[in-house]
Amino acid sequence: MKRLGTLDASWLAVESEDTPMHVGNLQIFSLPEGAPETFLRDMVTRMKETGDVAPPWGLKLAWSGLLGRVLAPGWKVDKKIDLDYHVRHSALPRPGGERELGILVSRLHSNPLDFARPLWECHVIEGLENNRFALYTKMHHSMIDGISGVRLMQRVLTTDPDKRDMPPPWSVRPERRRGSKSDSEASVPGAVSQAMDALKLQADMAPRLLQAGNRLVHSVRHPEDGLTAPFTGPVSKINHRVTGQRRFATQHYQLDRIKELAHVSGASLNDIVLYLCGTALRRFLLEQNELPDAPLTAGIPVNIRPSDDEGTGTQISFMISSLATDEADPLTRLQNIKASTRRAKEHLQKLPKSALTQYTMLLMSPYILQLMSGLGGRMRPVFNVTISNVPGPQRTLYYEGAKLEAMYPVSLITHGGALNITCLSYDGSLNFGYTGCRDTLPSMQRLAVYTGEALDELESLILPPKAKPKAVAKPSAPRKQPTKKSKAD
Repeated sequence: MKRLGTLDASWLAVESEDTPMHVGNLQIFSLPEGAPETFLRDMVTRMKETGDVAPPWGLKLAWSGLLGRVLAPGWKVDKKIDLDYHVRHSALPRPGGERELGILVSRLHSNPLDFARPLWECHVIEGLENNRFALYTKMHHSMIDGISGVRLMQRVLTTDPDKRDMPPPWSVRPERRRGSKSDSEASVPGAVSQAMDALKLQADMAPRLLQAGNRLVHSVRHPEDGLTAPFTGPVSKINHRVTGQRRFATQHYQLDRIKELAHVSGASLNDIVLYLCGTALRRFLLEQNELPDAPLTAGIPVNIRPSDDEGTGTQISFMISSLATDEADPLTRLQNIKASTRRAKEHLQKLPKSALTQYTMLLMSPYILQLMSGLGGRMRPVFNVTISNVPGPQRTLYYEGAKLEAMYPVSLITHGGALNITCLSYDGSLNFGYTGCRDTLPSMQRLAVYTGEALDELESLILPPKAKPKAVAKPSAPRKQPTKKSKAD
């Protein structure tokens, strides 16, 4: 039996009927040329018939009750996993457009996972227009974070469009990283050893963590310092209590457009993403006469997982940035965001890598305590909105000859944070997934549209106008000579 890390276990502790803590991934494929009508039915049958279920897919909670999840969270192998339950085949009403797909994914993402089983589901969705189908997979956040989730789904894909008889995602085992330690066992000696190691590490890192905490406190008293601290964002429409039903929307942009804007403006790609989201939020709240005077803040997950680590679980830290939603001028808003993220990065980089997990728990503790105590959405939020940017594969991938056209992240929301915006890059594109509370954000699709309009506006402001192609000169017709009048006339 394997113990859960502290941050992984926290996602189990804050699970509730209104705030299920699972995340998802939506992949859209085009069917291979000449695929038979039974292609998807046959594929689902093969998926269910696999005999080997690799970790973490085959793990379930040792004790699925609330006390077991909170007091003694641990994983054990499910020796009788029911793939008929976990793998499901759905169809959209024809014609299956993006709207119908979004409605179905919203409904599927609203349903909590069964804690008595391995914490995942996979839905094959057929009937998408233009000869396409979708694969929606959800898994509990205690098992994966954004980076590990993308890598988990990517393992099974191939760059070879002719490859067939491919295994399903849950039967591919991760490669063990060189020098990695084996998983800790849930034994008393193991727990004591881990506790002693943690105490020693905390004692060694205490001065650094104290300095980081002091910098955050100083920034609250001196906002001109530029470091955005927790609890400095205002209470807005997106920071109240949420219900269990979700809305999901998507947007798809060429990555080169974002990179060009970043290059010309001297910003990072993440800065441009924050600008687009902040600009869309500003317009969304202005239209409802609910834009706060103070700028909204974004909680930004930062990956601390080694590039060759194929493990699962949560390995992230956090930084907080201003979205400058109080600034009317677009270019000044972008400059303010750049300054805020630069200061946040400097703050995070002053900590050694070995202290990042402890710092993350220090930063996230108020957030988790809000959720566990029922105060989430009833007091000032730690930050207003979560905005993530997850790097994905940059080559065209296939499964069973079906081309992967796009990937969209489907995330979680909590009390006090009714909106989550996560971006995922794939094959030259940047795909935005907007996850929101159905009741708090009934017009969330507007946010997605406003993001695209913010992109168009920024391009018009900072990019030189594209030269129009020169018209090709046509040969002029021979000039007519005036007719000489006769003297008789």
